[in-house]
Amino acid sequence: MAKAIPSRSENYSEWYNELIKKADLAENSAVRGCMVIKPYGFSIWEKMQRALDDMFKETGHSNAYFPLFIPKSFLSKEASHVEGFAKECAVVTHYRLKNAEDGSGVIVDPEAKLEEELIVRPTSETVIWSTYKNWIQSYRDLPLLINQWANVVRWEMRTRIFLRTTEFLWQEGHTAHATSEEAQAETQQMLDVYATFAEEWMAVPVIKGAKTANERFAGAEDTLCIEAMMQDGKALQAGTSHFLGQNFAKAFDVQFLNKQNQLDYVWGTSWGVSTRLMGALIMAHSDDDGLVLPPKLAPIQVVIVPIYRTEEQLEQLTAKLKPLIQELKKAGISVKYDDSDANKPGWKFAEYELRGVPVRLAMGGRDLENGTVEIARRDLKTKETVSFDGLTERIKALLDDIQQTIYAKARTFRQDNTFRVDTFEQFQEQIEKGGFLMAHWDGTSETEEAIKEATKATIRCIPFDQEVEEGVCVYSGKPSKGRVVFARAY
Repeated sequence: MAKAIPSRSENYSEWYNELIKKADLAENSAVRGCMVIKPYGFSIWEKMQRALDDMFKETGHSNAYFPLFIPKSFLSKEASHVEGFAKECAVVTHYRLKNAEDGSGVIVDPEAKLEEELIVRPTSETVIWSTYKNWIQSYRDLPLLINQWANVVRWEMRTRIFLRTTEFLWQEGHTAHATSEEAQAETQQMLDVYATFAEEWMAVPVIKGAKTANERFAGAEDTLCIEAMMQDGKALQAGTSHFLGQNFAKAFDVQFLNKQNQLDYVWGTSWGVSTRLMGALIMAHSDDDGLVLPPKLAPIQVVIVPIYRTEEQLEQLTAKLKPLIQELKKAGISVKYDDSDANKPGWKFAEYELRGVPVRLAMGGRDLENGTVEIARRDLKTKETVSFDGLTERIKALLDDIQQTIYAKARTFRQDNTFRVDTFEQFQEQIEKGGFLMAHWDGTSETEEAIKEATKATIRCIPFDQEVEEGVCVYSGKPSKGRVVFARAY
């Protein structure tokens, strides 16, 4: 196969990079640290967007759009927020170029300096809360449930396509509520939405939990997250939901008259997922032959390849297959009929396998005579010859089975690579092999930082389903009431 990719076991990082390239998902751009998402990759992101957007709207949220540029003074209003993002901010200082006098090209016009520098948004809390001040006066204006689909810029020094890029695409929800209880319920609800999407659409099992104070979003009172395991045993944070308390409301003076006719500050949340989910999708399921896509997110769910020797035979095959194609489309299944003569069937089979198309149908002259078709599934790499009759229902059932099988495989992998460790010696030995380590922690930031320094492992989350279990911290030996999830992470 001309588009062979490296083995995961030999070089996981190179496998990931080459798979993105060979499957035509994305590539590095001329701007360092940025990416070009190519049509096939973007079509997967579009399916993610549609599914998530529907889920947001079902929970009462509306989409809006806010400026790309944020006045520098806005970031100064919430101290912990600016501290969290200061080192990643791209800053606009001038608004005009001019031709250099020596004819060497264009230069920044020194006379066009902005009165106040503008930050290219790393996240939108500040500019959105400055706007909410104008939108909220009374409890009748609450809750305010807003989402935006946008791009953000965080000046990363070490980048990797989809996982960590200087510019990336995401959605960010920002909501305002009359009470702390309502805001906390919203924070939990949106985390549950993310978990449902990850498991039911991406077929990626996740652990839901809370971040430690060290790992919390800058400016939040509490951060909830979903954590997924990749095939190299590393963790990937797949989504976060933040309870902001009244921090941003106080920073931007967003007050409302409550039902008792008293002024109070609103309570806020923010939550988001990004094109990092593309990286999770690739790394959680794919193999040495290419992408393995869950049917719900595959741009092409079924590809049909006619195998013919003459134009007359192609016409006969097309006549037979055309009604099936129409039936599949009516059933909401995306299908591609590849009757091109540019490449041979074997090349096509390998190409669609590389691109992760869940189901492939092939039909030749003998199949035409026998009323059969060859059907192959990408996830298990199995194929069988079946009757042409009742094929639409069979394919629908097969796509459902593939979705469930991919999820079950990923869940089994996570279970097999989750380990309970009770000593720091065990911890150090196991972390080198990868996986999730369930270990006792004494609850202090000092111990958390010491473990990170010694092993490069972080506490991914304090799981919601944490068992109450008396023990001693794996590092300090101090008392602990339960195990948390440690792992090395992307």
